Amino acid sequence: MPWYHTLSRKGWIAPHWPKQYGGMGATLNEQIIMTEELARVGAPHLPVQGLNHIGPILMEFATDAQKAQHLPPIIAGTVIWAQGYSEPGAGSDLASLSTRATLDGDQFVVRGQKIWTTWAHHSDWMFALVRTDPQAQPRQAGISFLLIDLHSPGIRIRPIKTIAGDDEFSEVFFDDVIVPAENLVGKLHDGWRIANALLGHERLGTSNPQFALMAIERIKTMARASGIMADPAFQDRLAAASINVTALSALFSHAVELTNNGQSPGPESSVIKIFASELLQALNELLIEAAGGHATTEKPIATDFGEVDVATPFLQARRVTIYGGSSEIQRNVLARRVLNLPN
Repeated sequence: MPWYHTLSRKGWIAPHWPKQYGGMGATLNEQIIMTEELARVGAPHLPVQGLNHIGPILMEFATDAQKAQHLPPIIAGTVIWAQGYSEPGAGSDLASLSTRATLDGDQFVVRGQKIWTTWAHHSDWMFALVRTDPQAQPRQAGISFLLIDLHSPGIRIRPIKTIAGDDEFSEVFFDDVIVPAENLVGKLHDGWRIANALLGHERLGTSNPQFALMAIERIKTMARASGIMADPAFQDRLAAASINVTALSALFSHAVELTNNGQSPGPESSVIKIFASELLQALNELLIEAAGGHATTEKPIATDFGEVDVATPFLQARRVTIYGGSSEIQRNVLARRVLNLPN
């Protein structure tokens, strides 16, 4: 968060946001240059649920009052957001979610549970998909998009520790939580359309080449320290990996350009999500190879070329193929919407 606030004071926290909402209104080239420079210096990872997910959605679907209330605190870093999509019985099959929001006068009463909620225990607000019409067919037709203050009575949040040793995720319980009706984004029962728009932003955001660029730098540093950089076979693998990172940057640039021109990335977001997430896992496997016998060290490894964390990014990368819809789901999207293959 200190880094977040530093960028915010500089006016650099949201290069992709229009200036009217406090962003930089940066050109595509400026956004890519900034991404590469942040990766080069190993900048901290920022909480992106506000910047990349709910922020753009509010700009597109929210009322003026909702924009005025929620967008400035995202820019300032005074409010952190969490995403309430997945549930214990509704992950990849998101349409089967069961968290209920019953409209009672000018308020909703929310009851249910969300899980795998990134940084919920550090967040102030959640944007959530809730079922507002349990009888609707198809199931997607009875879902609404609701903004929930996580400091409201009746909310319990329990962190989940991962194999990387962090507690990035958590589960959130709603016990008759009162949410003002004015927190509904879009129309009642129209949440699925908004959710799909947000997933496009999420898939694009998680495909940011910054993470791959940082991984390449870690590999090079570790390879120089271990001496494997002199191995021609390793050099070939490193060259192939670098080419793939360049290809990812080109894919990302294309998707950002579409977004800047007011076009939805559509199925392209699934292509880039698959490629980026699986590439990041492959890069961290190459990092393990570069580290050799030091790969099992839990703490960062000190070398003559700088400190390198090997184990943590490798373990964290195992989950990136699940973010924003698993690779299996992305391939289903491409099969049905692009290739028109039968179910």
